[in-house]
Amino acid sequence: MNFDIRNLFVLDINGFEIWITETAFITWILMAVLIIFAIFVRVKLKSFKDVPETKLQSLVEAIIEMFEKFIRGTVGDKLSYLGNWYFTVFALILLANFSGVIGLVRPPTADWSFTAAMAISTFVLIQAMGIKYQRGAYLKGFFRPTFVFFPINVLGEFARPVSLSFRLFGNILSGTVILVMAYTLLPTVAQFGLPAFLHIYFDLIIGFLQTYIFCVLSLSFIGGAAGVEVE
Repeated sequence: MNFDIRNLFVLDINGFEIWITETAFITWILMAVLIIFAIFVRVKLKSFKDVPETKLQSLVEAIIEMFEKFIRGTVGDKLSYLGNWYFTVFALILLANFSGVIGLVRPPTADWSFTAAMAISTFVLIQAMGIKYQRGAYLKGFFRPTFVFFPINVLGEFARPVSLSFRLFGNILSGTVILVMAYTLLPTVAQFGLPAFLHIYFDLIIGFLQTYIFCVLSLSFIGGAAGVEVE
């Protein structure tokens, strides 16, 4: 595993250089895996029965039901349609975190550019849902309790995607740093023992928790902006 973010190759388009980093390349691979899996499940859905007869159908239905409960419990029925988007976000971030289990791969989430992109998408949804459901009342909220607080309220709004991105990035990066140190300092024989446990903890356990936290906070911010009250 390399701590640095490597640049794999450069695309030259009419003199404009596009650097393809390790993060971008791995992210493309993970996206391809998710797309292929989605197509596979979609094809299999044609043969699904009302009563599950296969393990795949039972697994798919269990995952969907579990995530629907998670979405409705976080933003209620009003914004439950966001479940489609955040299921994809959850799957991509989770797979990105889990990719660190492969010792030679640096998790995309250990690169701030990846987590910032995810946080920016949440920021856009916060503003869109706030304006859609609260209209002028949402915009007036930036001037409360008085217009003097407008700069502070705006700054606080921009702090949300920053905190979201750095929370995910920092936790995954810290695990990456510890793993790099383990691979560097331990003798070759010992690298088959301790690093395996570190991968399980940082890549799998922490990876899942940080994915969950990112989605919960994102949905909570969006629900708050839309004025959703979950019972």
